[in-house]
Amino acid sequence: MINDLINQLLPSIEHFRAGGYWLAFLAALSETTVGIGLIIPGSTIILLLGALSARGYFDTGDLIWFAVIGAIAGDNVNYYLGRKYGSKWLKDGFWLVKANHMDNAKHFLDAHGARSIFFGRFIPSVKEVVPFMAGSLRMSRKTFMLWNVLGGAGWGFVWVLAGYIFAQSLNLAQLWLSRAGLFFAFLLISGGILYLLKWLLARKGKQFLTMVISLCRSGKEAAINNEHMRPWLQKHQRIISFLQARFDTTRFSGLTLSLSVLGFVYVLALFAGVVEDLITSDPIIIADSRIANLFFVFRTAGLTTVFTWITLLGKSQVVLAFIFIAVVILRLWRKEYCTLPLVVAVAGSETFTYLGKLAFHRPRPELAVYAEHSYSFPSGHATIAVAFYGFAGYLLIRFCQSWNRKVNIFVSTIIIIMAIGASRIYLGVHYISDVWSGYLVGAMWLIIGVSFCEWISHGQGDGQALSPARGARPVSFLLVISAVLFYAGFAMNYHPPLAAAPSHGAVVVSESTDIFTSEKMRYTETLTGEKQEPINFIFLAGNDSRLVAALQQAGWILTDQENVSSFLRAVKALILQTPHPAAPISPSFWNGRIQDISFAQVAGPNWLSNARHVKIWRTNFSLKNGNTIYVAMVNANDGFKWGIVPRIVPDLDAERERLFQQLALTGKIDPGLKIQLVKPQIGENFMGDQFFTDGKAYVLSVR
Repeated sequence: MINDLINQLLPSIEHFRAGGYWLAFLAALSETTVGIGLIIPGSTIILLLGALSARGYFDTGDLIWFAVIGAIAGDNVNYYLGRKYGSKWLKDGFWLVKANHMDNAKHFLDAHGARSIFFGRFIPSVKEVVPFMAGSLRMSRKTFMLWNVLGGAGWGFVWVLAGYIFAQSLNLAQLWLSRAGLFFAFLLISGGILYLLKWLLARKGKQFLTMVISLCRSGKEAAINNEHMRPWLQKHQRIISFLQARFDTTRFSGLTLSLSVLGFVYVLALFAGVVEDLITSDPIIIADSRIANLFFVFRTAGLTTVFTWITLLGKSQVVLAFIFIAVVILRLWRKEYCTLPLVVAVAGSETFTYLGKLAFHRPRPELAVYAEHSYSFPSGHATIAVAFYGFAGYLLIRFCQSWNRKVNIFVSTIIIIMAIGASRIYLGVHYISDVWSGYLVGAMWLIIGVSFCEWISHGQGDGQALSPARGARPVSFLLVISAVLFYAGFAMNYHPPLAAAPSHGAVVVSESTDIFTSEKMRYTETLTGEKQEPINFIFLAGNDSRLVAALQQAGWILTDQENVSSFLRAVKALILQTPHPAAPISPSFWNGRIQDISFAQVAGPNWLSNARHVKIWRTNFSLKNGNTIYVAMVNANDGFKWGIVPRIVPDLDAERERLFQQLALTGKIDPGLKIQLVKPQIGENFMGDQFFTDGKAYVLSVR
């Protein structure tokens, strides 16, 4: 929708290209001219012009020059007006500029001095008045000009480049949502959420906690003093006494135990839900293999090394070494009472995990980087990540005095736990439901361990206020360094046995359609296994190279495999605005697997939005003549919906016939057979785009 609107406006803008630079100058000039800047959206205009420069309609450098000069000129107009009319307007105001605007600007100027000319440039309702106030107060013209030039230049660069980057980010979003960049988008979004969480907790967390406690106390007092509630409270004294005891903060059996029990029951219910999904093969379990296939796509030697180092943080040898050092540090700081709860949390979680593996006997994923000899469900690494690192984070937060440090420790603990879980999925040694269940098991035992520690702490009273041993701080530092060195040495010398590639002998069938052992295999599918577009080609070829050669001769381009390097090449082509039809295309699933081979054919001016795609899956079946059976689905994109999401062409049959005609002209295929593979239907893909088809498919033998 956004793209369509812009594309309709651009031809008109093209005729006024030179005027666009003067529009930038006037917008910047009026942005801070006193009175006018409050009603003219100068920044918005500059932002939009910057976005258009990203599409090549303006030169970005020239646009910045005009915006900067206009901003400097506007401030100088303000400064002149202040020197001439300042005394009168400060008292009475002027047009839309009221006396309170003047007061705000004066306070800002008093607080920051001459630098306020620069800083005020970026603050709405202040930037319009600060230069005027500088003129009114007879600030030195040289001083004003110095900060004025710096502020105007900064403002021009910021707003033009913000528009430029925004426009490029839309294109990058298109690439990310349709290409391999989903992986990077996920990492960036996760990092952004964690940073926002950290910022909110550091800035507002303490106030929010105080407000919640105050509200709870106010609610309690309101209930006690309410004339309608008082008779009920007097009648049910035992219930009230029980509830008061549950919220008592002075005893372990009060609020601490209540929260622990509620948390444990909730986590246990979540774990029971995952177990039910595993037993009944609900959609989350169906999605496991597909997600495993997606992560396999993004594997590179470099990332595999990084994630191997991360996953070793949950390795038993490393964790045992860390536990030993943690116990020694606790003893140095006279916190021995925390040792047993730590051991309980870790040992209990590992025991529970071991029993879970024996109970469910779930095999490991087939596409693992290295071999693991235990069962898959639940993930022991994910369990220990929550149980051990979570408990370590709890101790650090408990004994830390600074709120900001508590927040940093909390967020860092979350990052470590998430990173270990992500490493298990990336390396292919666990399914995502294994990791999630491991988190839940670890959380249950973390709650038990923390509750145990709090119980001991409440019972000890003043015992926990003992002074630390002499030299506890430097010795603890040396112990932490030794732990890091041990971990690094272990990681550098860790060489796990590589997993054997899955071997599936070819199954010989009489007819190509014999491969469809279930109705579901006649369709592509979503991440959760729901049916999408049907298969519309069956290829019979001696090997991959023959099939690839036939399609390339028909004018199709073999796309890159989806990995980090291919994604970066696609981003480079996008930034440089060069054609790149070989960019990796979005994955589709058939029989739980993403496509093995992909082709693209640019059908319009935009290699991202106007392209035809052929996605081919190599099956485990062959005919008696030795030909391998491949299944394929062809479709096409036609622009974007919502500005960033590819929209498929609904007529699948037209794309099928076009591909057949192209292949027939090559002379590489034998006369094709057209079969009724599925019934005629109208359907939707996972993004809600409708398609229709007569349900027929071509069976083509490649020479």
